[in-house]
Amino acid sequence: MNEWILEFFGIQPAALGEAAVDTLYMVGAALVLGTILAVPMAVGLVLWRPDGIKAHKLGYDALNFFVNIARSLPFIILMVVLMPLTRAIVGTRIGTTAALVPLTLYIAPFIARLFESAILDVPKGIVEAAQSMGASTWQIIRHFLLPEARPSIILATTTGTVALIGATAMAGVIGAGGVGDLALTYGYQAFNTPLMFLTVVVLIIFVQGIQSLGNALARRARNRA
Repeated sequence: MNEWILEFFGIQPAALGEAAVDTLYMVGAALVLGTILAVPMAVGLVLWRPDGIKAHKLGYDALNFFVNIARSLPFIILMVVLMPLTRAIVGTRIGTTAALVPLTLYIAPFIARLFESAILDVPKGIVEAAQSMGASTWQIIRHFLLPEARPSIILATTTGTVALIGATAMAGVIGAGGVGDLALTYGYQAFNTPLMFLTVVVLIIFVQGIQSLGNALARRARNRA
């Protein structure tokens, strides 16, 4: 079997498994770190907006500007710009772990904007009811806004995960590895069509699996609401 894979796809089976693990590692770690950064940004955008419960024009304008600027940069440019920061944080500018820095800072503002939209979809009557009961700002966020927005937040996280899978392919520029890098380096550049097809199938399976899981979790959250 191994010899057939090597002959047909021109690569060792172990390399395929390693590429899949690298992709899952980059996507999983960057998603967790990005979400940790995205939640406070999304909450700040909701609370500080002109009609928010803690309206703060300067704070909102600054945060909104940062999110817009961060989202406007193509990932490949962001990755190059952040190389000095990446080296300062992880000690190197190349490799799978080094790719986590630009991946995290790429996905955090993207998810923050999606989370903001999800929270803003919560009916204002729920916030007004919470305020009438004397709930603090933190209690409104923790017990009313985030729970009500949970299904949309799950779908937003799913969208962010799919976007990360695409970004990991470009992370191959700094030697990050992964399925996308395998497709470009050993498939496209080596004119290896079978390997290109295989990596496309693997990426489709990843995306379909993640989207199906996200849809199922969101549906379950709606049923519990």
